Amino acid sequence: MPAAGAVPAVAGERAHWPANPRASSEHLNFYYGAHQALKDISLPVADRRVTAIIGPSGCGKSTFLRCFNRMHDLQAGNRYEGAITLYPENINLIGRGVDPIEVRMRIGMVFQKANPFPTSIAENVTYGLRLRGMKNRARLAEAVEQALIGAALWEEVKDRLNQSAMALSGGQMQRLCIARALATNPELILFDEPTSALDPIATAKIEELITTLREQVTVLIVTHNMQQAARLSDYTAFMYLGELVEYDEAAKIFTNPAKKATEDYITGRYG
Repeated sequence: MPAAGAVPAVAGERAHWPANPRASSEHLNFYYGAHQALKDISLPVADRRVTAIIGPSGCGKSTFLRCFNRMHDLQAGNRYEGAITLYPENINLIGRGVDPIEVRMRIGMVFQKANPFPTSIAENVTYGLRLRGMKNRARLAEAVEQALIGAALWEEVKDRLNQSAMALSGGQMQRLCIARALATNPELILFDEPTSALDPIATAKIEELITTLREQVTVLIVTHNMQQAARLSDYTAFMYLGELVEYDEAAKIFTNPAKKATEDYITGRYG
């Protein structure tokens, strides 16, 4: 077994993987019933960096993202093959015997459309902590403040924590969802097109927040916006028809891609 945190011995295209990823998929296949949506994907997620996944609609980006926190388990007939390893423990997140609820506590997710619960702002933030059994009011209050500060929302809502989250603006709701994800102190946060439903001002705030988050948590983001991927990501992966075409440092992907298919997509020849 490799040492804790070590990348599996690989050759060829995997030689330029980051030395110490926070997670990685290895020969990952995923099936919606009889339909194979992901095909033999091996991809690292660099620790405390932003990794972006780009590609045309229907290429498997969101399907891949949702494998990391076992969202596909919610629908019967779906199945995984291969592994998704979380380091340094070398835990296979899709392995038998691994509790998907615990996986979701350790790996947060922010969806395309903000989905706050129809409860107070504070109750939204503490939802995961209460599931874990935290009941101490002082600790919960502290967690609310820290998560909202981390999501750059505290100053805007600190005087109305007991008011409904549904009264917030779209951008504020999305940042509240980020705070909810941060509250459980996740090791990895997944973002699935987090700004596609937002206006430019709210989008800029979310992008600035993601840039700040890389200092404390590992980020894996799916985006259809290549300019956003170029602005935000340290590493970028290009997917097409359920396969990983290319992965490298973002600067290389966007200025000197190794594969013609990647270049064609980035330059707008298809998509």
